[in-house]
Amino acid sequence: MVRRIEIGLLYSRSGSYAAMGEACLQGAMAGIAAVNADPALDLSFVPVARDPGGNIDRYAPLCEEILQCSGARHVVGCVTSWSRKEVIPTLDARAATLWYTVPYEGFEASDHVAYLHACPNQHLLPLLDHAFRSWGRRIYLAGSNYIWAWELGRLARETVDGAGGAVLGDRYLPMGATDVGRIIEEIRATRPDFILNSLIGPSSYAFMAAYRALGAQDAYFTPERCPVLSCNLTECELEALGADAEGMIAAGPYFRGAAPGWPVLAGETEFGSSFEASSYAAVRELARLLHGRPGAEAWPLARLLAEAGDSMIDRKTHHTALPVRIARIEAGAFRVISDLPVVAGDPYLTHPRQRDPGPALRVVS
Repeated sequence: MVRRIEIGLLYSRSGSYAAMGEACLQGAMAGIAAVNADPALDLSFVPVARDPGGNIDRYAPLCEEILQCSGARHVVGCVTSWSRKEVIPTLDARAATLWYTVPYEGFEASDHVAYLHACPNQHLLPLLDHAFRSWGRRIYLAGSNYIWAWELGRLARETVDGAGGAVLGDRYLPMGATDVGRIIEEIRATRPDFILNSLIGPSSYAFMAAYRALGAQDAYFTPERCPVLSCNLTECELEALGADAEGMIAAGPYFRGAAPGWPVLAGETEFGSSFEASSYAAVRELARLLHGRPGAEAWPLARLLAEAGDSMIDRKTHHTALPVRIARIEAGAFRVISDLPVVAGDPYLTHPRQRDPGPALRVVS
């Protein structure tokens, strides 16, 4: 007999990061459809969806609503680290689990969160290794004013200082703000080797448009000489960025056309971006862990992983081992320029790192 199990979905489809939320939601819904069509499974999923609309104050109440008004004890959701941290107390009180499917800043290992996407040893640090070899060690930091950009900025400063480089500027904009004039003027004045862009949504779109205009005025600020780098840009935002994204470089576990790095996705078809792929993988892995275990949907994550024995989710850290890929946007699509082996998620950076050894030429003028 097939068990019907309710599963929460908590993604914003409007607001500053709507494109990312929509991509994650589509991946999760595709995963649910695949689970429900799989005759080998003794369960099916019933989605219980809520949309916070990009309003941070709605995440915890809507998560509580999912858990109180349904039988769901697993929620796939949240895009920003701010929203993830908002719902953790609710998950704790209800002995529930969040399946978090976007890159984040590390330094967290909650009993109530499964981390499906990359953390800094899988995105930021390999990206900086690549940038140091290719362009130099003088960096400008731009980000949205919340924990993702703060922590990436802190780690970038520590890494640059340790490599004998310099941070030439460090600016943060309120979420959704599009006045990037001061950032552009500081970049013009300081002439860094590259820019780490941790801006979100419309803020990032406005910055990239202004930076492309700067490059048209001064050839120093072209992607070949002084590129913009990102740890969270995926295909789901390329339409909004248009030609302004050309030459931008990003790190992630998956880009369209590459093999998905999540073990549960072996043999699966191509995904729109890593956000769709990780959300799809979260649903498929949850179904795999619950299969053949009636009542396991009510178990806390630690017990579920212990009873299952094998999972792509590490039992100690609740993070995922993923490949590290660096890609450049060319003609409106990502082209992978560095492909490293699978790296275990190390949220507290306690283990020696694999480094990208590939040759690279520094562009000089």
